[in-house]
Parts: sequence; structure tokens; C-alpha cells
Amino acid sequence: MADNLNKYIAVAYKLYTVDNGTSELVEEATDAEPFQFISGYGIALDAFEKAVVGLGKGETFDFTLQKDDAYGDYELEHVLDLDKGIFCINGHFDHENIFKDAIIPLQNEDGNRFYGRVLSIGDDKVKVDLNHPLAGKTLNFKGHIVEAREATNDEIQGLINRMSGEGCCCGHDGDGGCCGHHHDHEGGCCNHGHGHNDGGCGHHHDHEGGCCHKSR
Repeated sequence: MADNLNKYIAVAYKLYTVDNGTSELVEEATDAEPFQFISGYGIALDAFEKAVVGLGKGETFDFTLQKDDAYGDYELEHVLDLDKGIFCINGHFDHENIFKDAIIPLQNEDGNRFYGRVLSIGDDKVKVDLNHPLAGKTLNFKGHIVEAREATNDEIQGLINRMSGEGCCCGHDGDGGCCGHHHDHEGGCCNHGHGHNDGGCGHHHDHEGGCCHKSR
């Protein structure tokens, strides 16, 4: 649907996980700091974009995404034991950044950057969970459209430049040329999850970090 391409969309929402009829609030994007994206570029979850792209400014929404339309199953093979030496700087383990429950940026052998959560630190291994924090969850989005209009050429070009540069989308962009809310380590629950290769070989600690990836 060509009419729904290249639209600048900003949404305020509350995101709930739904489990056995019980809802839990896990993230909120406000009118002051909405989740922003340009349609047609694979930035937002496909099912999320489909649900909001046809709405106008001020319209409300309330929809639920099953795990297959959100972040998929929680996969045990994406819990990895990585060599502790990966996280050393000048021969010393990076205690300042690597600790239990820390969210850390990683990079695989193909140069894809993504995030993991530290589960435990052993004598020679660091156990890291690469699953998206909402993997396996049913998600309920309730909110409204803050802004919906055609994206300007500058906004589209700005997004293309970001995607063709480092391929990252960093935080809240007041110009609307980029996407991403800051509440979780993927830059917002409307974003695609982190990318990782099966097997997860060749990861290394990336101290620059700070990017939210649209790819899986």
C-alpha cells in the first residue's frame, strides 16, 4: 500500500505483557518522548507498524501481538557461555561494565552489533542471554497517535544515511529521522530485536555500544 509508505509516525503508548490473563506494564512512551519511525523501512515490528500506519493524529489503539508477531520464542541456544577473556581490557577483567544483570553491547564475526544480559560470571566464563527481554511474551499496546504525516525528504534521507552508515538508530530523534524509545536495551519494544548468528561465535565486547538495531 503505497499510501502507507514514507509516513512519519510518532506514538505514545503503554506496553503490557499478558500472561494467563494478567497484564504487567513494562514500558511507556509519552507524548513528550514518543516512539518515532518512518514507515516502510523495517524499523518497527511489522505487526506493530501494520496496526498503526493507517491511523491519524489523535486516534487511539489497543491491540495485542502474540509472540510470533513480536519477539518470537525464548531460545535456550541463545544463552551462551563466553570466554571471560573477551571482556578484558589491558589484561584486566572489566568489572566496571560486566556484572550480573548488566546489559552489554556485543558484536559477532560479521560485524553485527546486538545486546545481551549478563546472567552470571564464573572463573573463566561469562554467561550471557542474547534473547530479547520480551521473547516468548504476548504484548498488548495501548496508546494514541501523536503525529502522522508524510515524512519530509530530509527526514527520509537522514534515515537512509543512518541505515547506510553504521546501521544504527540511536535513541530519541527530535527531527523524526530516526526511531527508538529508550526504555529498554533494544531502543524500544516497537523495534526489531537484536541481530545474532546461530552459534554466536566470534563475539567481542564493544565499549562504544549505544545503538539499537532493527535486524534480527
